Amino acid sequence: QEQLVASGGGLVQAGGSLRLSCAASGRTFSTYTMGWFSQAPGKENEFVAAIMCSGYSTFYADSVKGRFTISRDNAKNTVYLQMNSLKPEDTAVYYCAARRTAGDLSNRYEYDYWGQGTQVTVSS
Repeated sequence: QEQLVASGGGLVQAGGSLRLSCAASGRTFSTYTMGWFSQAPGKENEFVAAIMCSGYSTFYADSVKGRFTISRDNAKNTVYLQMNSLKPEDTAVYYCAARRTAGDLSNRYEYDYWGQGTQVTVSS
């Protein structure tokens, strides 16, 4: 079983950057597809980005394409989300998640493990 710990959130001005990290505790991290999701107050949990096991294939929500970059370091059991050109509407709690199977990477119900979330607040 994977335990995921997300970190790196904080308060930043619009146009600024943050780098989120998600550290996994298990020995099988390299076999999982990893994703990031966000949940703003009063809104549904939304897909942000995903990265396949090898790290060569990545996928993004349209709202973050060109601004966010997902990456992973399998030697460190860690996945990252580099967030640039942040906007106030990016304000949310960001969660990392892991899945063992292929399928719809934007579907949160298909992920097997979740981290605790890290708050990102973007001021205007």
